[in-house]
Amino acid sequence: MGSVSRRAVLRGSGAAAAAAMAAGPASPALARRRRSVAVLGGGMAGLAAAHELVERGFSVTVYERNVLGGKARSIPVEGTGRGGRRDLPGEHGFRFFPGFYHHVPDTMRRIRYGANPHGVFDNLVPAPTPYFPRSGGRNDQQLFGFIPDGRDLSSADAVIRLIRDEWLGRQGVMPDEAAYFATRLVVFLSSCDQRRAGEWERTSWWDFVRADNRSPEYQTVAARGLTRALVAAKEEVASARTIGTMAEAFLYALAGLGAEGHADQVLNGPTNEVWIDPWVRLLRARGVRFRTGTTIVGLDVSRGRITGARARTARGRRTIEADWFVSAMPVERVTRLLSRPVLRAAPELESLRHLTVDWMNGIQFYLRRPVEITHGHLAFLDTPWSLTGLTQGQFWDRDFRSTYGDGTAVDCLSVDISDWSRPGILFGKPAKRCTKREIRAEVWAQMKAALEDTGRSVLPDDILHSWFLDPGIRWHPKRSANSNDEPLLVNTVDSWKLRPTARTGVGNLLMAGDFCRTHVDLATMEGANESGRQAANAILDETDARGGRAAIYELYRPPEWEALKLADQQAYALGLRNAFDLG
Repeated sequence: MGSVSRRAVLRGSGAAAAAAMAAGPASPALARRRRSVAVLGGGMAGLAAAHELVERGFSVTVYERNVLGGKARSIPVEGTGRGGRRDLPGEHGFRFFPGFYHHVPDTMRRIRYGANPHGVFDNLVPAPTPYFPRSGGRNDQQLFGFIPDGRDLSSADAVIRLIRDEWLGRQGVMPDEAAYFATRLVVFLSSCDQRRAGEWERTSWWDFVRADNRSPEYQTVAARGLTRALVAAKEEVASARTIGTMAEAFLYALAGLGAEGHADQVLNGPTNEVWIDPWVRLLRARGVRFRTGTTIVGLDVSRGRITGARARTARGRRTIEADWFVSAMPVERVTRLLSRPVLRAAPELESLRHLTVDWMNGIQFYLRRPVEITHGHLAFLDTPWSLTGLTQGQFWDRDFRSTYGDGTAVDCLSVDISDWSRPGILFGKPAKRCTKREIRAEVWAQMKAALEDTGRSVLPDDILHSWFLDPGIRWHPKRSANSNDEPLLVNTVDSWKLRPTARTGVGNLLMAGDFCRTHVDLATMEGANESGRQAANAILDETDARGGRAAIYELYRPPEWEALKLADQQAYALGLRNAFDLG
């Protein structure tokens, strides 16, 4: 990937140490004295940064405007618990832990949980049977299956056979088109880092797989299936570099290579109960202070350093002082703080204004009777709103009926809406223009259209106990439109250059968040966690703190493709196509 490769930019020590040397060494006295860190944001990135820093002796305070956990949190549906039961568990969207995650599992292992020998990590359980129900009488299939042990993925022919015959061929994609898509994946697998960072970063996934001139089935299953169902990205705008990197990671995780556990994992309970709350308790016990209800509204800058962060709280305005500030807020909130003084000190942050956010939020359906669809994730490929879902109770280690709600709900079908801009099938409106009740009816109808298109009853209407839409979605009657308090960064073509590293031109301001440059290169919990570690490492590079640097992990690189990548590096330098790229 050239000068912005994952190896060169994100390995951690090289870039951070070089920046520290360029700024000049801190004196030993200064390094010892400056130990206080204000973490601005209590989501995944902020909690990860706080965890690494407090373990190394820093005084850490986390400031969060809403509640801890960010988009990863679960959200109890207030007032729904009866008879000593807990409130029904809602959430921003269902959790998904691919096997190629490494930073999140590492954090989880360090959080004690009951008698679990590996802490919270042992609360991950496999979801091995993904299911792709199709509409219009098409065959419902498992698009991506686990790859048997010993399967050879070392050659182009082996990968093409797997994709063509066992994955896409079973979905009704014509053999020639299935083979073509498989060949495009081989092009990416054999592309050198420089070509990925250059040519494929500037090419959309849609264009990379040549979807425009292919059949509707190719477009739906091959071009859209991977991006919408698995990585919550939009194929027309996401770069081939981003989606191709995820395709490679999934492929080898399914084969058990470079994976932490199963390729597809979920938690065995609501996120807060089995992960976030134990994490916060651990950090509190270590000395981290948490201040929720604190909205950062400005940064004061003097002589190239932050002297204070201005905040709004229920008790009024205050100024937060610290030696270092870690900005761990979503990008759309960071840009509100980019005043002229901040940008004079760190002009590179101006590029954050050009990053794109979109909507991906969830709705939960609580069921009166259990439904048996599949032991894994659901992806409704033909739905206009690009729905994905999961029946959660089957994976939880507690009885849903006796633990949550009023005793008559037995499970939660959690569904993510990935496309809020396309008209639905009931009201002819996009989700952004639907009331909450219309969203509920539309999502239910779109799922039924896929699950019941052959006449079999799967979701009878009387099975629905109640529902809960992400509270970040707010309806405005006067505008007949919704707003979204928690949008999601979407990777767009050629946007890597716009994204920051942990260090900024402001000496004591570090950036963390899923919009930063990370190995996973996608708005995920994994990317956010890594970015928090990168911010912590940037601080550690300037101090004599104990414990060494936070671990940074790279995605698995299949060694058998390195020779082809080396040949492609020479071809790319000469302006030639990849050897497998036949147009």
